[in-house]
This record gives sequence, structure tokens and C-alpha cells, in this order.
Amino acid sequence: MLAEELINPTTPILRPFDSVGQAVDLMDEYGTRQLALVDDEIYKGLLSEDTLLNLLDDTQTLSELNLPPNPIHANLFQHIYEVIGIANRYQLDTVPVLDEDNLYAGTILVSDMMAKFATLLGSQETGAIIVLKMANRDYSLTDISRLVESNNTKIISTYFSGSEYGALDQATLTLKLNHSEVSAVVATLERFGYTVENVFGSTPFDSPDRHRLDLLMRYLET
Repeated sequence: MLAEELINPTTPILRPFDSVGQAVDLMDEYGTRQLALVDDEIYKGLLSEDTLLNLLDDTQTLSELNLPPNPIHANLFQHIYEVIGIANRYQLDTVPVLDEDNLYAGTILVSDMMAKFATLLGSQETGAIIVLKMANRDYSLTDISRLVESNNTKIISTYFSGSEYGALDQATLTLKLNHSEVSAVVATLERFGYTVENVFGSTPFDSPDRHRLDLLMRYLET
């Protein structure tokens, strides 16, 4: 999913002739802390509510402020991962988007983007979430997928968080699966040496199935 698909056409912009007070009111009305300042399709920068509230005269027009430029933006064809990175790095509610000619193309609302991102991750799909703990060197999605699929289960999405320097065995891999009953998957992963740190959204086995699984695991360990 690209930035151009995430633009919210209803998001307003600020114009140089708007007053400070009007700009703050517009941010309040739309529930955002930043809005793009645009002059005849030219993106002038991102203005924040905090900056405007610190000004003494709210009747000044934005063109009179002589504020330092804040050129934070995304480009039309940047991937959603990159746009999320921009929003996170600068703690934004909105991300202005520029086209190939560096003209203003629209604004992405971060709340909209995160809702779309949740859909991409399959978070609304029914299924359990398994969190594995491992060393960086042990990460192989091919091997893990094979083990998961050996139990007639599919991986809907994954997220890998590498370990920090000095903690080489602290990486985590989060798996979103298409089934809620994943006890057999967990057992398989553990049998092949993976540490299952957490399981979320899983439905338990009925007791006869649990008993048979326990017997099988004891057999495999002998």
C-alpha cells in the first residue's frame, strides 16, 4: 500500500492568509495537532498546534510569522512502512504528501493509516497470535512456515523484531495465524527447539485432545 492510497481528501490545509486563531480552531475542529501550510499548491511546511499556541497574537496571519520551515512530508509512491516511519520519527498526527513535481498532493491522517495497516496485518481475521523468542541467527521464516503449515495452519502475517546489541538471544517473531486452535502448532515449534514466549487468542483443546497431545509429546521425548 502506497502513500497515494492513504490520502484523506477531507483533511483541510492552512493558507498564508489564515490567522493564527483560525489555524488553531481548524486543528481543534478536525482533532489534529498539525496541518500543512500550502500556498497555491506549494507546500510551505507543517505547522503544529503547540507552536501556534505559544504565539501571543492570534490575529497575525500565518504569512507574518516568519517561522522556520518544517518540510516534513512523504512522497506519493512511498510504501506505508516508510510513511509509518516518518510519522513515528516526528510524532505526527498528519503526514503531508507531495507529488513528483514536489507539489502538495494531500494529507494522510495517521489514525486512518494505522487502521489500514491493521487490516494489512490481518488483525481483524480470526486466529491466534504466537510470539517466538530466539537468537537472530535462528530466524528462518522458511523453516518456521514449514512447521506451522505441517499442522494445516497458515501464517497470515509476521513481524520480526531483531535483538539489540549485547542481547543476541532476545529477538522476537510474532506470527498471526488463520486458526484459533494452535496447540499442535505450539507443540511442533517447541519440539523443534523454538521458545514460545506467548500465545494470544488461542482456544484450548478439549480435554481428550489435550490428553492425546501430552501422551504424544512424552513419547517423542523418550
